[in-house]
Amino acid sequence: MVSSERTVSDSSSLTGWHKSSYSGGSNAECLEVARGHAHVPVRDSKTVPGPAVLFSVNGWAAFVSAVKKGQLVHGQQ
Repeated sequence: MVSSERTVSDSSSLTGWHKSSYSGGSNAECLEVARGHAHVPVRDSKTVPGPAVLFSVNGWAAFVSAVKKGQLVHGQQ
């Protein structure tokens, strides 16, 4: 189920999915995160049977913190 590249090919095989509280009402750009796993799976809510990326708990916390602080800018490289 989990590859060496920290992805899951079929995210529907995981449980505990929750849509991001920052997702808009149009469902155009929504992320879902699953709770209760050793790593933090993240997927596109429009592609339920599609892949999920697995973050370490610390990596996910750092990402969320950076987003909340406005440290990630769309289009920034």
